Amino acid sequence: MTAEDVLKELRELRAGDLPTHGGRTLAYVYDSGLSEVDELGAAAHALASSANGLDPTAFPSLLRMENDLVGTAARLLGGTADTVGSVTSGGTESCMLAVLAARDARPDVSSPSIVLPTTAHAAFHKAAHFFGVRVVSVPVDPVSFRAVPEAMAAAVDDSTVLVVASAPSYAHGVLDPIPEIAASLDGVRFHVDACIGGWVLPYLGLGPFGFDVPGVTSVSVDLHKYAYCPKGVSVLLHADAGLRRSQYFASADWPGYTMLNTTLQSTRSGGPLAAAWAVVRHVGEEGYRELASAAREAAVEIRAGIEALDGLRILGDPVSTLLAFTVADGAGFDLFTVADEMRERGWYVQPQFAHESSPANLHLTVTAANRGSEKEFLADLGASAVAAREAGPVVVDPQVAEFVAALDPATLTPEQFAGLLAAAALGGDAGLPTRMAEINALLATAPGPLRERLLLEFLGALYTAS
Repeated sequence: MTAEDVLKELRELRAGDLPTHGGRTLAYVYDSGLSEVDELGAAAHALASSANGLDPTAFPSLLRMENDLVGTAARLLGGTADTVGSVTSGGTESCMLAVLAARDARPDVSSPSIVLPTTAHAAFHKAAHFFGVRVVSVPVDPVSFRAVPEAMAAAVDDSTVLVVASAPSYAHGVLDPIPEIAASLDGVRFHVDACIGGWVLPYLGLGPFGFDVPGVTSVSVDLHKYAYCPKGVSVLLHADAGLRRSQYFASADWPGYTMLNTTLQSTRSGGPLAAAWAVVRHVGEEGYRELASAAREAAVEIRAGIEALDGLRILGDPVSTLLAFTVADGAGFDLFTVADEMRERGWYVQPQFAHESSPANLHLTVTAANRGSEKEFLADLGASAVAAREAGPVVVDPQVAEFVAALDPATLTPEQFAGLLAAAALGGDAGLPTRMAEINALLATAPGPLRERLLLEFLGALYTAS
C-alpha cells in the first residue's frame, strides 16, 4: 500500500473513535482547546521519536529535557533544591515506582504493606499485585469520600512501607486532608497521588498537598493530563535522592551492556518527553493558570447546573475539575441509561459502579475545552434524564442474574463466559453494543472479583488477531 493509502485507512479507522477534541469526551482525554499546542507537541514528538532514553550519555538532549521537566514540576509542587524525579510513561508507572521504591528501601520488612484510602487509584493495587505488597484499605468518610486521618494513622504498623493519599481522588474529585495525614505519620514514607490534580491545584491556589507539607516524601503528577501534553508522560518526584535510589534497577549479570534503568522501562522513545518539554515551555506559568481557571470555571458551572436538575445530585465536594453525580433517591430513572442517552447526543460520560458508600455514578473530567459549552452540555444532560425517566428502570432478566450469581470467578470456564456473552447479546458477530445500560446493570449485580474476571474475559475476546 502507498503511504497515502495507509493514512487514509488510518483516518477511516479513527473516525469510529470517541472525539479527542472539543470537550465532548469527559474521560480519558485532556483538551486545552488550543490547536497550536497539539501541533507543537506533534512536531516535537517527531523530532525526538527515534532517540532512546535508555542511555542518557548517548542522547544528552533527552537528559536535559527530563531534568527541565522534573525541575518545573518540583517548583510547582513545593519542591526544594534536594527534590529529584523521573519522567515515566504515565500515572500508573509513577505510582508503581513509588511503591517499588518504598518496598525496596525496607528489605528488613518480610511482609511489606501499603496503607491506602479506599478511594486511592487502582494503580496502587496493581503495584501491590506486581510487587508482592499487601494492601491495607482504609474506609473513607461515607459522605465526603475524603480519607480520615485518624483511621489512616491507626492502620499503620511495623509492616507499613508507604502511605498514600490523593490530590484529588479520581472517582469523586475530592482532596484528601494531606497535612493532617502527614502529621499523623512517624517517619513512614508518604506518597501523594497528584497525577490528575498536580498541574491544576497549585494554579487554583488549592492545597497544600505537595512537598510544602512536612512528611510528604513523593508526589506523582501527569503531564498528559492538565499540562495538556501528548500521552504518555508523567513525573514521579522524591523529596531527595536517597528516597529515589531504591527505585533504580541495575544488572551486570549477563554478557551485554550493564543495564541501568531509572523507570520500569528500558528503551523509551524520546518523542513523548520532547513533546511534553515543548508544550510546557510554550504554555508557561501564566498560560497554565488561565487553562486551570477555564477548566475550573466550567466545572463550577456544570456542577451548579447538575444540582439544579431534577433527580440528580453531586457526590462529595469536588474542589477542582472532576465531578461525579448520581440519581437522587426516588428519581425514577436509570443512571446508565442517562449515559447512553448522552452518548447519542454526542457526549461521553464515564459510568462508575457502586463501591462501599459510593453509589453508581457518572464521572466527568472537565477540561479547558469545556469552557463555553456548559449550557449545551447541561441541556443535553437534562434531556437525557427526561428520556431515561420515560424509558423506565433497566430490568435485568432474573434468569441471567441467577446465572451470574452462580458463577465463581476462580473457576469460570470459557463455556460459562460464552454463555454469559450470548445472554447479554455480546456473542458471535454482535460486535460492540451502542447502548450499555443493560450490560452495566448486569455487571452491577456481580461482586467486584466476578466483575473483574468477566471484564478481563471480555477484554481477551476483544483482543483477537485479525
